[in-house]
Amino acid sequence: MRRAVDDRIKKGLDAEFIEQDDEILEKTRKQVDEYLDGNRKEFDIPLLMVGTDFQRRVWKALMKVPYGVTSTYRQIAEDTGSPKAVRAVGNANSANPISVIVPCHRIIGSDGELVGYGGGLSVKKRLLKLEQKNTGLRDD
Repeated sequence: MRRAVDDRIKKGLDAEFIEQDDEILEKTRKQVDEYLDGNRKEFDIPLLMVGTDFQRRVWKALMKVPYGVTSTYRQIAEDTGSPKAVRAVGNANSANPISVIVPCHRIIGSDGELVGYGGGLSVKKRLLKLEQKNTGLRDD
């Protein structure tokens, strides 16, 4: 899955990946660390989302789900103006290349069950627990 996402981004930007460090990457690392420590609820880094129009609509809807709150695939489908596109929302969710920052882990099944997460359900559960209890995820 990761390779497919990476290939889609490279094709969409007509670019190759290069290893580098810059101010935005430094700010991103800092904000992700703050989030994992339980000290950040929103990210304020610039995002360039490469995907179809529908995928970008889904990802924008994901970013509106507040910290510590869950939503459902059905609700996101409704929020994007495509109430019957529940399965397509799931596919867009799985194509999200910047999970955590675009919080696809906050989306659960209509029955309240934790379903689908590229990082694995145990990681999804830990991220939701971090947000609901506002505790850090660090193991140290």
